[in-house]
Formats: sequence, structure tokens, C-alpha cells
Amino acid sequence: MSKIVVTGAAGFVGSHLSERLIADGHQVVGLDAFIPYYPRALKEQNLAHVRQQPNFSFHEVDFRSDELRPLFEEVDVVFHLAAQAGLLRSWSEFDSYMTCNVQATQRLLDAVTAQQSQRPHFINISTSSVYGRFATGPEDSPKEPVSPYGITKLAAEQLCWAYAAKDKLPVTVCRLFSVYGPRQRPDMGYNIFIRALLNGDTITIFGDGEDSRSNTFITDCVQGLVLAMQQPDKSVGQAFNIGGGEEVTVNRVLQILEDLSGKKAVTKAGPKRPGDQKRTLADIAKAQERLGYAPSTGIVDGLRAQLDWQLSA
Repeated sequence: MSKIVVTGAAGFVGSHLSERLIADGHQVVGLDAFIPYYPRALKEQNLAHVRQQPNFSFHEVDFRSDELRPLFEEVDVVFHLAAQAGLLRSWSEFDSYMTCNVQATQRLLDAVTAQQSQRPHFINISTSSVYGRFATGPEDSPKEPVSPYGITKLAAEQLCWAYAAKDKLPVTVCRLFSVYGPRQRPDMGYNIFIRALLNGDTITIFGDGEDSRSNTFITDCVQGLVLAMQQPDKSVGQAFNIGGGEEVTVNRVLQILEDLSGKKAVTKAGPKRPGDQKRTLADIAKAQERLGYAPSTGIVDGLRAQLDWQLSA
């Protein structure tokens, strides 16, 4: 049994990851600042199940200012998911993205590398946004982020590599591609689409609807992260694309949701948003070859699971 810290444990991916790690028999310490990007009550719901588990403990911590070092004593692995998410707000709230995504990461790295007993495996969760408008190549593709959000996440990656070089910290970077499924954040596209369909509200399509995404169902995403943790001999010092491998356009997603829900979408056109990616298609060859990563949930089954969750919420 390993002792594992999960930052951002109350979030979409963090809560699912925490549940998986507990189910696998690990001791999990969940940390979250409850930044008010979306309602705290939703994050509390994310934690409701895992908080009942005896091997899970939780601390509300502001990574930007609170004392962090005691939280990382005798820890084997750190999954760093805590971040200020969302492309659009990063243009108008850049200070928040800098403090949450860069400063907080630096303080976490300081706390982790200050431990005298051992250096935990630090797995930094990043995003396809670091690649820019087109995220279709392998991990060594040029990094040309086109949003302040992507810029701060790339800076966080670089901080991790700097601490790896300075303090011999074992670091892995996992770049996630459009994760969806139960508990998806309320500001994310598929959650918005499903809510609008169920309520008869109008859905704004930014651009022509032909922008495409490489969608990753939440259980496939978590499996990729766990594989990176389980095989440090293959993952330390490496970056991995963690994606579903299936590319669909916005228009196709809406069509699938119409078929699954039996409802017709009401749409209107909107202008393209600054910083949006045109196309993402996760090149997961490296994760497949090194880690044995094999995503298994197709877009129809995944959207059905998310629709069922939103119907029952």
C-alpha cells in the first residue's frame, strides 16, 4: 500500500482518481482549495463517496499561501491535478491563473523537495492546450499555447522539469485530452450541451461546429494516470498524451446526444472564441507502447454514461 497525495481531489478527475486509488488499496490524502470557479456544493458531492472510505483523509488547503510541507511527509506519490481551469476566463482573470497554476505548483514542488526521508514520484497533470490550436502530434511536438490558460499550464510543466533537474525529483507529466463523463465540470461543453437539451435551452455553437476533439472518458483517463504511477521505471522523466484516441466534431457530438436523449437541439451560431483549439487528436502511441495504455470507452457509450448521470443528478 502506497501513501498518495491527490491535489484537486474534489474536482472532476481528482475525485475519480481518488476513488480508484482507494479501491486499489492505497492510502490517499486528498487536498483541495475549493476555489470558487464553480459551486462548492458540486465539489462536496464529488467527494461524498470517497470521504466514507477509511483509507482516505482530506484537507482543505490553499496551495498559494498555506503551510504545505507537513502534508507531504512520508508520501510515495503525488498526483498534482489542482489548477485554475477554463480557457475563456484566463483572458480576463490572468492573475488567478498565474497564482493557481504557476505559483501554487512552485510552492508544492518546494514542499515536496523539502522532504528529507524520500522523494515522491511527482505526476503533474497537464493539458493538450499546451500544444496550441492543433494538438495532433506526439509529445515532443512544438508547444505553442494560444490561451493564457495553456501558457500557465506549460509553465507549470517547465517548473516540474526544473525541480527534477535541481533536486532529482522523479517527475512524470500527463497531458489530458478533453475528459468527459459523470461529474464533468458544469462549465465544460458536454455538460452544457446535455443541460440545454434536457431543459430545451438554446446551445451556442462557436464557429461552424466542425472543430474536433479527441475525447477521453473519465475511467480511461484515470487508468492512464494509474499506469504512469505503477510503472515509474517507464514513466519518470517522460511526458505522455492521455487521450481516448477517437476524434469527433462538435456537430457530431450534438447529433449523438440528440439520438441518445430523443430531443432536438436548439442551436444558434456564435463567433469563434479566442484561444479555442481547432483540432485535437491524441497521439497515444507512446503511452500505449511504454505503459500499456488502451482506452476502451467509445464516444457513444461515454456520452450515454454522462447523460444518465446528468439525468439522475
